Amino acid sequence: MKDIDPIRKAFTILVVSNARGATKKLVIDAAWLKAGLLFFVLIAVLGSVSLVDYIGLLVQSVENKRLKTENIQLKAQFQIIEGKVSALENSLERVKNFAQRLKLITNIDNEDRTTQLVLGGSEMPGKSISELDTPIDKRGLASEIEERDAPFFESPFLNEVGGEIDVRETRDYATLSVRIDQVVRETQLREQSILDLRDTLMERQSLLNATPSIRPVRGWFTSRFGYRISPFTGRPVMHNGIDIAASPGSPVFSPADGVISFAGYDPGYGQLVSIDHGYGVVTRFGHNSRVFVTVGQKIRRWDVVAAVGNTGRSTGPHLHYEVRVNGIPIDPSNYILEF
Repeated sequence: MKDIDPIRKAFTILVVSNARGATKKLVIDAAWLKAGLLFFVLIAVLGSVSLVDYIGLLVQSVENKRLKTENIQLKAQFQIIEGKVSALENSLERVKNFAQRLKLITNIDNEDRTTQLVLGGSEMPGKSISELDTPIDKRGLASEIEERDAPFFESPFLNEVGGEIDVRETRDYATLSVRIDQVVRETQLREQSILDLRDTLMERQSLLNATPSIRPVRGWFTSRFGYRISPFTGRPVMHNGIDIAASPGSPVFSPADGVISFAGYDPGYGQLVSIDHGYGVVTRFGHNSRVFVTVGQKIRRWDVVAAVGNTGRSTGPHLHYEVRVNGIPIDPSNYILEF
């Protein structure tokens, strides 16, 4: 006997037209129909996933562009703020130097004046700002500072690969915050220091009037105080003052009140003027072309005493300016408040 194949399930689709004899029949096996439906569903799912992923990429791209724009703006703002902080630090450093010079020339710390002026100040221009001079009882606790600045160190700053904000180690917001706090504290301390200094200076008005504090001639510093190579012998020699180059005939001003103790010619200094300011301080002005004062004459700060020249042992028109305290030559730059 022959085996009889079981009847396979199929679906018949009839397509009927209005025209006669135009009826068509389409027989589709059930297995193929299921396979087709499964394939269609799979394609639909894959398409939906791809569409969602594409939309996500578009959203991420827009977000990346926004973050990059914010990154550029924040960097620009950071640079502006950093520039302002640097300018504030420089201004504060100038205030510190100015206050230090005032203390130095007025003996504000009640130390031996001659010794202090000869040795110079404890802090000189060019040194970085520090908190070493902050009283211990006014310094904050390390734990308080750490707690206050904790948000800056909770997580590392993201890089720029994904459009995130990137900050360099040496120029980050935490460092800038510390610098700002430091400058604020320094400013408060310096403000109080200047106020105390003002009160003290008012009590020492006569001493201040007799203490040199200005540049005696408008010009350019060409030689500092200390050892240098002599332009005449080529050997190291002590230079007891500073040289300020200026045009011949430029006025030489008295840096403080005093009495003329010498006005005449010296083989080395040429036309020389010496002023006794009292308190053991004497200033000397050499290589002048003309002298406008006489011995014993009383003068005040900003009075013209001579004119710049090239007399004596000189290689060009300039003023040789000396300051002596109890006969000891010291650096005149300690007595010039403006540079």
